[in-house]
Order: sequence, then structure tokens, then C-alpha cells
Amino acid sequence: MQRLMKFRVLWGIHMSCPGFHHAPQHLRCQPLSGAGTLRWNEYDRPEEFNFASDVLDHWTQMEKEGKRSPNPALWWVNDQGDEVKWSFREMTDLTRRTANVFTQTCGLQTGDRLALILPRVPEWWLVSVGCIRTGIIFMPGTTQMKAKDILYRLQVSGAKAIVTTDTLAPEVESVAPECPSLKTKLLVSDHSREGWLDFRSLIKSASPDHVCIKSKTLDPMVIFFTSGTTGFPKMAKHNHGFALRSYFPACRKLLQLKASDVFWCLSDTGWILATLGSLLEPWTAGSTVFAHHLPQFDSKVIIETFFKYPITQCLAAPSVYRMILQQKFTSLRFPTLEHCCTGGEALLPEEQEQWKRQTGILLYQAYGQSETGITCGTLRGMKIKPGSMGKAIPPFDIQIIDDKGNIQPPNTEGNIGIRIKPTRPIGLFMYYENNPEKTAEVECGDFYNTGDRATIDEEGYFWFLGRSDDVINASGYRIGPAEVENALAEHPAVAESAVVSSPDPVRGEVVKAFIVLNPGFLSRDQDELTKELQQHVKSVTAPYKYPRKVEFVSELPKTITGKIKRSELRKKEFGQK
Repeated sequence: MQRLMKFRVLWGIHMSCPGFHHAPQHLRCQPLSGAGTLRWNEYDRPEEFNFASDVLDHWTQMEKEGKRSPNPALWWVNDQGDEVKWSFREMTDLTRRTANVFTQTCGLQTGDRLALILPRVPEWWLVSVGCIRTGIIFMPGTTQMKAKDILYRLQVSGAKAIVTTDTLAPEVESVAPECPSLKTKLLVSDHSREGWLDFRSLIKSASPDHVCIKSKTLDPMVIFFTSGTTGFPKMAKHNHGFALRSYFPACRKLLQLKASDVFWCLSDTGWILATLGSLLEPWTAGSTVFAHHLPQFDSKVIIETFFKYPITQCLAAPSVYRMILQQKFTSLRFPTLEHCCTGGEALLPEEQEQWKRQTGILLYQAYGQSETGITCGTLRGMKIKPGSMGKAIPPFDIQIIDDKGNIQPPNTEGNIGIRIKPTRPIGLFMYYENNPEKTAEVECGDFYNTGDRATIDEEGYFWFLGRSDDVINASGYRIGPAEVENALAEHPAVAESAVVSSPDPVRGEVVKAFIVLNPGFLSRDQDELTKELQQHVKSVTAPYKYPRKVEFVSELPKTITGKIKRSELRKKEFGQK
């Protein structure tokens, strides 16, 4: 319990949640306001909203008044047996301290950008909410990034601060001289490092007195980097309405979380699903957020965690459920698990049936993007149509449209579109930061064109067909082919390459690279060269992007103008004509 002791000593706070308590019956379906009704519905547009003051601090007040059970707000564990439990009162205290560190110690101001690159550690929650309290725009990023990825994000965003661990500190240091905007480097570690501020020490000495900003609902809050088919990732900028949407009754119906729930979202902290599933959705309902450090994905550990802890709801990519089903456990009947939801990639009907058969629990599907959050889903208790993504969730008006923005009739293939005129709905991204051209490209008549293809049936259920672009969706990670192709191009063996998705029984899709070799490498052993190229990609960009499949070809299919015909390669992979 060494780490737990460190947490106790570090912040000098009383761990008020030594055990888990089931809420009294009258608290189990407690509405957010605590007074019986919600303040806003999905078509309201309040002038001001701030998740920290309107949601987190609300539950802190409920705890003080004895109107919420004493279950923790955050319950964090790791493989070493360490455990941290923070109440909402403690979260309010610690995030106010964090806000003071940012504004007083670091000199950051409302509107400044902060790169947040942390694994599943308690500080991830402190930094996220601390930024919301101050109006600092936080930018989550996966810890799998390499120096090149970090450099791009810091430069294009003009980030003034970064928070990361000692694992990534050397990568940051290698590119910091090329990032003139970067003024502050905060380290989350048990060890000090020259040139870095010690986040934990600063929190300990910071004042817990802080007045949250009165943010406008339409003021910027967070930026998510989203992959595209060409060029580098785009910055999808969201305002505080992104958090407000989790407050709306229609959105609450998706998971129907209660204050007594223990909710586990297994998304990587760099993705939008983590911000939604590990922060906004559960805390809006007053639920306990459960988190396992899980530095490496291990389906056996996940199964054991479900048996050991009183987790009632789970949100994860389909690949997580697939890998659980492949484990040879005698039973997958988890004692407290009541509801499971998935999103991030397509789910096969047979996978839904297998999960129900082995766990006794229905597996509900949802759909969304970095630009949108969760847009549609099969609400808890709603009829499940295996293979369907469910129905649109207000305030989003979702239609199937053609390339000119015309609404298509049921059972007609088209683009998934979200209506943005005459009024842009709360929760949809503002625009691609510093990229008006790309922002204009996705506006299609009265709709935002998601770039994903689907159909809608007569009952309003959506059926995902694929992407109209070439983005690869592997285990919930969206990967732009250009990112992988650029990494491969740096290797002397590669003359040119084309990267597409390829079917995989476990991950759904994986990255496959078709590679044309330079003459001097044609005689090399192909298995050996494949491993070398895979390792090369891992070394220059985030490892999850590496091509799990490699095929060497003499030439790539191209259009008359010389553009690579990725669609032709993709059809070949999926056995299409």
C-alpha cells in the first residue's frame, strides 16, 4: 500500500471512503439537482455552464448535506494492490488546488492551452477539472505518443503548458526547444526532474480556496486531436456545451446511471470516450468512477477486476469484449455487473449474442466521433437490434444524407449527417481549430457530414456501413493512413506505401501496409524486413499505429492523376469486388 500512503501524505486529506456502501433506496435514482427536477432539458441553451461548479461542486454540497451516499467519487486501483478513494468533497478540494497551481504558480490564463498526456492515474482527473475551473483549454493525448507526435501537437496548438509523466519527459525535452509557446512543464512522478515543476508537491502546498470562472456555455473547454486521411490530425475544438449535453435528460437515458453505480470506462485517457465515460457522464449522475491503471491491456486482469470490485456498469470498445470472451474462464457471470455499452467501432451481431450467452448481460451499442461525442445509441431498456447503432440522441437531429445534404429515405445508403442549421446543437464541436478549410469541407447543406456511411430503417435505427474516408478504426483507435505512411517513408527500404484497414477476428480491423521497396532492399528476407519496419514505425510514432500486417508489392494501384487508390486495396482486404 506504499502508493496509497503516498497519496495520503501528499495531500494530507482524510480518505473518507474506506469501504463501499450501497445507497439507501431513496437515493438510488436521485436526479441531478437533488431537488427533484433537472434545471435544463436538451433544447435549453443556458448562457453560462461550468462542469466543475454546476456538477462536481453540486455533488460536494449533496455530500455535505447527507443527500448522497458515502461512496467515493473516484475509486482508483492498480496491479500492486494500491487503492485511492476520493469523495466529491475531496475532488472539489484537490481540483481547486490544481486550479490555483495553474493560475498562480504557472501563470496560465483563461484560453491558454495545456497538453494533458497522462495514463490512468488520479492526477488525470485533477488536471481535467482544474482546467475547467480556470477556463484553460485542455488537450488530452495518449501516452503512446512519440516525440514527433508530441512536437506536432505542441506546435500546432501553441500549448503553453504540458502535464505528463517521467516516462514521456525525455520525449518532451527533445522537442521543447522547437516549441516557443511552451513555458511550463509539470511532472507527475515520485521523482523530481530538472526543468520540470513537481505537480504533486505544488498541489500539496496550494490553497484550496478558488472561485470557479463563470464560463459561457459556448466558451471553449477542450480540444481533441482527430485523425484524417491526409495530413496530420485535426484539432476538434469543443465548448462547455460538450459537458452540458451529459446533463440533458435524453442523454442520461443512454446509460441511466445512478448515484449508487460504480462505472468503469476502459478507454485510453487520450480519447474523447475517456472524457465522456470517465468524467462527464458518471459524475453528472453522481456515480462512482472506477479506474484501473492498466498500463498494458490484459483481458485476464479485466475479468478478475469485474469479479473483485462491485462494478455495476462498463463502457469499452468492442475489442475489449472480444478479448474477454476469448479467455478460458469457467464463468463470466460477474456478480455485480448490470449493464454494458460499447462504441468506437463496429460490433458484430454474433458478438452481442455471445456476450449475452456467456455473461447473462445485454451489450448495448453507441456511436460517436471526436467531433460529436456520443450521437446515437441503443438506450438502456430499449429494444436491441443486433448490429444496429441505435437511435439518434437529442438534441442531435441525425439524418442519412447524400453528398449535397439532401435527406435520404429509409434503407438508403448515405452519409451520417447532424443538422447544424438553423441552430448548431449543444455538444457538437465548434470547428477545427486553425483549419477553416477542413471545417467548411464537413458542412454539407444544413448538416455536419460525419464522413461515415450508414442506413436508417423505418423505426429510426441506424446501421453502420463504413467510412467514406480511409481512416482506420483498430480497437477503438482512429488512425489516419498518412500518419503511418509518413513514418514508413522515413525508412530507407520504403520507396512508397499505402496503408489501409484489414479485417481481424479480435480487433475488428488492423493496420495493413502495402509497401514498394527500393531496389537495394529487394533481396532482403521479407519476414526480417517486416519486423524491422514494424519496429521502425513504433519508434517514430505512437506504437498502436504500427502495421500488424505487411505485404510487399511491385506497384500500387493509382488514379490517372497519380493518387493511390486505397479503396481498391481495402476492397481486396475485405473480399469485395
